[in-house]
Amino acid sequence: MTAGDSFDRLDDDDYPAYTMGRAAEMLGTTQGFLRAVGEARLITPLRSEGGHRRYSRYQLRIAARARELVDHGTPVEAACRIVILEDQLEEAQRINAEHQRRAAGTPTAVS
Repeated sequence: MTAGDSFDRLDDDDYPAYTMGRAAEMLGTTQGFLRAVGEARLITPLRSEGGHRRYSRYQLRIAARARELVDHGTPVEAACRIVILEDQLEEAQRINAEHQRRAAGTPTAVS
């Protein structure tokens, strides 16, 4: 792997670049909160060779949304379920829009 390859990963939303401590610090929460959203299967951090949890930017955005709900009084398990349903709805809407573009004969954008 070259230095250029390493720098390319910095732009990858799915690259597990953050340790649990750093992730908790960035979210302004506790490591216990991150463990709780993991146990609720909202996010599944990658494990390093040493067994330490590593989080991606995408996972941190998901956890931040759950934290927002928890901060407004929603129990962690319910917050995680809400975030999962929001994510599923967004994906379904994206797929629906793509089908509508195809049906209308409009070229689709490549993601």
